Amino acid sequence: MRYLSPSCMTLPLITVLTYSRVQVIATLFCAFIVIGLFTSSFFRILPSIGIAGLAVTAAMHSIAHRKIGQKAAWNVYLSLTAVFMLHVLSGLNTQAGNGSDYWRDILLQSPFLLLPVSFWLLPPIRAQYLRLLWLLFFILVVGFSLGSTINYLLHVEAINEVYLHSQVMPTEPDHIRFSLMISLAIVVGIFMLEHGKIQRRSLCHSLLVAGTIFLALYQHLLAVRSGLITFYAIGLVAILWLVFRAKRYQVAVKLSFVLVLLPVLSFASFPTFRNRFHNTQEDISQVDQIRSADNYSLTGRVYSYKVAMLLVEEHPWLGVGNVDMEQELAKKYKSSFPTIKSSSYIKPHNQFIYFLVAFGVIGVIIFTSCFYYPLVRTGAQNTPLLIAHYCIVTLSFLAEYTLETQIGLTFSLIFLLLSLAGAISRTVEDKGWRPA
Repeated sequence: MRYLSPSCMTLPLITVLTYSRVQVIATLFCAFIVIGLFTSSFFRILPSIGIAGLAVTAAMHSIAHRKIGQKAAWNVYLSLTAVFMLHVLSGLNTQAGNGSDYWRDILLQSPFLLLPVSFWLLPPIRAQYLRLLWLLFFILVVGFSLGSTINYLLHVEAINEVYLHSQVMPTEPDHIRFSLMISLAIVVGIFMLEHGKIQRRSLCHSLLVAGTIFLALYQHLLAVRSGLITFYAIGLVAILWLVFRAKRYQVAVKLSFVLVLLPVLSFASFPTFRNRFHNTQEDISQVDQIRSADNYSLTGRVYSYKVAMLLVEEHPWLGVGNVDMEQELAKKYKSSFPTIKSSSYIKPHNQFIYFLVAFGVIGVIIFTSCFYYPLVRTGAQNTPLLIAHYCIVTLSFLAEYTLETQIGLTFSLIFLLLSLAGAISRTVEDKGWRPA
């Protein structure tokens, strides 16, 4: 075994944490976070290891070199920490008996403090490392989609049947977050083919093409509403960009044809897609029946919005507090919709309504202003990857409280920050496309 000599152990921190080493270490911890999105059922702590490691690396590098790597972009990165501060300040509006739940919520939301500050303190990440991280994400999504497809082929009849009962095939992570990842991975695949300068007809190019097409088809086989909505929304944004910005009319026509043909072929070819369509129709038809909230997901969400708005009317400006929300919702359910079973009480599946109940109008204004500030700040630049991710996350906000789960929060934040890292600055070593 090789031991460090005393002289090595006393080396100044600045000589150990060189720029090149910090680049590699930071990329490694970011990779932990990305991989951790797919390991929640068997290695849940991996994203936390990545976040903590990145924060420690950033702090040590900043202390050693006595500088902030992204000092000029302080407003972009630190604006995101306002989301964490909303949760911290909600402690002033939390009942005394819910202290443990309050600290649990603070721990869950801590990435909104640690990750933006880490990227702010770190020097710009090299383009080649950013490309590797996005490629890692693409490969993981394709790999887990293939595994899910194989499982489907082994249990076709059973899985087709569950789609008639508001359920879907098992995925890792959960189907809602995974469907959002698929939409983002399709965008990543297209951008890599467009900007990655990969030689046509090479093995890498062929695999990227095959993987991107497979993910587009798998999105329809999985047939999760959130994923399909984000897929077609991004497609519509791409068509508008091709027509009005790039003036590539033929490509826009071809893409439009594909987006019209895909759902038709999916309805004819994928029983999961067809069953999900029929299940959604049935779900919508039950919205007026209060008792249906016990058995139909869409109906349950509609009544969760109604209950939430009753609370907003009583606490419009500061809300009821994030931790106390569940108790307050239960009271409103019981008084306003007594026929709904207590087991069917749910929080509003909409991030904006969720924050409106938890933090009031003031909180929603702060959240919206600060969370979307990086998009406004970099909007004039050519940042299609950042714009695509914001579109996907925003659409997910309309149907889920995405930021209140570990996977949803981590997914939203890490790829937002990686996109910003590609948009804000370049390094002298950069060659080729810098993903933004």
